[in-house]
Amino acid sequence: MENRTRRTHDDAFKLKVVLEALREEETISSLSGKYGVHPNQIGQWKKHFLENALQAFSGNNKDKETIAKLEQEKSQLQRKIGEQTMDLEFLKKNLKQLGLI
Repeated sequence: MENRTRRTHDDAFKLKVVLEALREEETISSLSGKYGVHPNQIGQWKKHFLENALQAFSGNNKDKETIAKLEQEKSQLQRKIGEQTMDLEFLKKNLKQLGLI
């Protein structure tokens, strides 16, 4: 008996197979032969695709929350950089006036 190696398929390939399966122009068996993928695997990909299809339109709330937090942090950091730049310019000006630079 020959040992088989596990194959991995990229997302583009999986999407192509799933979309053809959803069109129902060919049977799962014929798609299996055409792409060299077990019919059960095509069924699993199709099920996963359909379960997660809603996210394509609604987005993920956790992602939205994370983006909002990151934007707030960015704003705070920009404000801090502005303050530090002003402080640096103030110090440079005063050091020049004192003749230390």
